[in-house]
Amino acid sequence: MITGKYPSLRLRRNRKESWSRKLIQENTLSPNDFILPIFLIDGSNKRQEISTMPNVFRYTINRLSQVVDKAIKIGIPMVALFPKTKNSIKDELGSESLNEKNLVCRAILEIKKRYKNQIGIMCDVALDPYTSHGHDGIIRSNQIVNDETIEVLVNQSLLQAEMGCDVLAPSDMMDGRIGKIRKALDKSKYHNVQILSYAAKYASSFYGPFRDAVGSKGSLKGDKKTYQMDFRNSDEALREVALDIKEGADIVMVKPGMPYLDIIKSVKEKFKIPVFAYQVSGEYSLISNAIQKKLVNEDAVHESLMAFKRAGANAIVTYYADRIDKIIK
Repeated sequence: MITGKYPSLRLRRNRKESWSRKLIQENTLSPNDFILPIFLIDGSNKRQEISTMPNVFRYTINRLSQVVDKAIKIGIPMVALFPKTKNSIKDELGSESLNEKNLVCRAILEIKKRYKNQIGIMCDVALDPYTSHGHDGIIRSNQIVNDETIEVLVNQSLLQAEMGCDVLAPSDMMDGRIGKIRKALDKSKYHNVQILSYAAKYASSFYGPFRDAVGSKGSLKGDKKTYQMDFRNSDEALREVALDIKEGADIVMVKPGMPYLDIIKSVKEKFKIPVFAYQVSGEYSLISNAIQKKLVNEDAVHESLMAFKRAGANAIVTYYADRIDKIIK
């Protein structure tokens, strides 16, 4: 509803000075709004550049403090761990996901030992970093099988909870996995381990640099359209979210981010549940490369992140999180 009219009403009056704009701003960003993804690699004393993601690196376990110290200093509440598993230990079943000495498990133990509860740990629950075919589930007769995959995901979740993971984030998009994981966690007395469900995860063209970062890009056979969502659909996202909430999700994720701001807004308005957004690798690399080539200025980062907040996201997973203090300053 519009009240008043020009010329007695001039909306530009409120924009005239910086102090006035600050007083009427509707959304703000702080470090509390961000989650920092960290890529892990085997070895020692390595910080390995990711060629497709400017200023993003993979870290060995003994170099984790380099990035976690910075996240804590900035005030980032949580980090998200993603492993680049060696091809030699990948197989069709993703067996390495259940190895208590895998990269993610060792990283959880290291962070908890060094920092206790100073910062939260979020772990991906999916098989794609561990499978030789690059898919999030088990393949039978050229199909990703749902229920058999869930059995592995449940065990992966229990292992990560045992290691000390705070927030389990199933990103596989198998039907029914949230309920099975919640039931297994509760049965094993992990009542306080949260589930952040990738409830609306789309089969997107924006994941390429991430798959490069975790080493699944070259091995991926086919696409993920039989289990990730069709980008032409929005009502389906609400059905997915509703099911995951009913099964026990504490928080839901929309992924990718900016191309799906309408989904974030719809989910937030309909369910009033904490909604997280993921500014995925393709979004990050497009913006970062455009800044490097001076096609846009650095303010584009702040603008892109504010879009998530304006749409209703409670928190944002972004590769800019380790620089967020400078970005929002």
